[in-house]
Amino acid sequence: MAFYGSDNAALKGIHPLSPQWGVKDPAELYDVLCGIWCPETCAPRLRKDWSVENRTLGQCSVTAFLVQDIFGGQVFGIEQPGGNFHCYNSVDGVIFDLTSEQFGGRPLSYENNPLQSREAHFAKEEKRLRYELLKKKLKERGNQNGSDRA
Repeated sequence: MAFYGSDNAALKGIHPLSPQWGVKDPAELYDVLCGIWCPETCAPRLRKDWSVENRTLGQCSVTAFLVQDIFGGQVFGIEQPGGNFHCYNSVDGVIFDLTSEQFGGRPLSYENNPLQSREAHFAKEEKRLRYELLKKKLKERGNQNGSDRA
């Protein structure tokens, strides 16, 4: 695992997962998402640069809000040049960023960043649709593993 906070990614005992998701902790979710992230779930402005080698590119907000669905917690954003925010999660004080790899090791500050609102992000229809697609792909993956998840 190469994401920020992966050393704490087991998060044992914090938020029990709903069985419908088919993952037990953020580390396992990261592994599953590596097979699900695709150009269609990437931010449109970054799609031309998306690749299997940089699969986390443009996936931050849709991933962070999906993580929030599963584990609870809050989504924060690191302001980037151009006014966009790179989203990451904080669950019971444990900070992790499943999409930090897209920055190629460039250090990011995970302190004192503004809370991000699902409503503000999903006011952009294309972003809400990308989130719904990622969520659907995760649920389908769980169903393909032979479970009876909804």
